[in-house]
Amino acid sequence: MALFIASFAQAQQFITSGLVEFEVKRNNHRLFGDGIWADMAKTRFPQFSTSYYHFSFVDNKGIYKYDRKDERTKMPWGSEDEDNIWFSDYTANRYTDQKWVFDNTYLLSDSLIKIDWKLVPNETREIAGFNCRKAVGVIFDSVYVFAFYTDEIAISGGPMGISGLPGMILGVTIPRMFTSWVATRVQLTGFDPTKIVAPTKGKKKVASDLKDNVQKATKDWGTWGQQQIWNIFL
Repeated sequence: MALFIASFAQAQQFITSGLVEFEVKRNNHRLFGDGIWADMAKTRFPQFSTSYYHFSFVDNKGIYKYDRKDERTKMPWGSEDEDNIWFSDYTANRYTDQKWVFDNTYLLSDSLIKIDWKLVPNETREIAGFNCRKAVGVIFDSVYVFAFYTDEIAISGGPMGISGLPGMILGVTIPRMFTSWVATRVQLTGFDPTKIVAPTKGKKKVASDLKDNVQKATKDWGTWGQQQIWNIFL
């Protein structure tokens, strides 16, 4: 019995620190929408663009940051996401993000985004060598999120502000944002855990207060304005 218990415990070793690389793909043509300007843009810019982000985690905290672009598919202008930093403390249920919003850098803090998740039975997918289970969630009242998570990595985190599942989220698709996030690798060494700390640069602001201001400023922007809100506050 003791030998059985020891063997079971050894088999149940969970990962509690490491670094996950995410490949982020966007369908630019769908983001452009419809109209004369959109049709012109579709002839000049690539349909898909790819970039890479790193999510480092330790002690039930995580930090998600931009790493690099795929030079073959990059857009001719820079991305605001390049300067953004997402820091989450899953034990305290708080986040502190550094975000570039309308030509200003803000230090946003609030409770972690609440996502209403439903687990999907008997649907799995292998991502970065991990067996992942599927879940479906809703953010911003009506935006569906399709995720795959693994309980072999013992942190309830994921890219940006997406979290709340019983394990690490390694794959995400948000159809209405025309974007997917998929882990390409998980490494357990070669990262600096002392850098997993909350950012300090920017004007301090409660995220919900800034969101009200942004919604007022973009209320006449239609679908494009809604996209900006999702990108800023996710």
